[in-house]
Amino acid sequence: MRAASGERMKYLVDVNGERIVVVLDGTHAEVDGERVDVSLAHVAGTPVRLVRIGEQVHRVVARRGATRGVWQLDVDGARVEAEALDERMRAIKDLTAATAKASGPAPLVAPMPGLVVRIAVAVGDTVSAGQGLAVIEAMKMENELRATAAGVVTAVRVNAGEAVEKGAVLIDLGDVGG
Repeated sequence: MRAASGERMKYLVDVNGERIVVVLDGTHAEVDGERVDVSLAHVAGTPVRLVRIGEQVHRVVARRGATRGVWQLDVDGARVEAEALDERMRAIKDLTAATAKASGPAPLVAPMPGLVVRIAVAVGDTVSAGQGLAVIEAMKMENELRATAAGVVTAVRVNAGEAVEKGAVLIDLGDVGG
């Protein structure tokens, strides 16, 4: 979680079931609306970081978790798991969780407005869970959209070069063998 001086980065951080909004600008953090001075210093030759928040200094060791944005933190000897995602990634993850079904394929839906860069499948193709189906460009970044479950492509509703709105159905998927 870094922001170059003057650049503002907003993160949504989930800790112990609580969501905290953190905005960083390089030398300050705004935590749930409260602005404080912050700094981060590495302790040479160790995985330890000293994090200063206002007048308090904390000893932190951070290890990446199993998925993007998840961290196992040792903060002053206490273990905490946190998930920190920027606004765009949080929206994608929340939308994916909201539209995913426990069983069977779900249609591929645009998680944000953008431009379809490419479609990687055609009607009749069998796809596996996690397979890339399409690429959307949004905010000058390409985002590969993947199947949430195995299925068969029953319809491709967009073409490369087409602008789409958030929530637009891009590709329909049906059950394999059905």
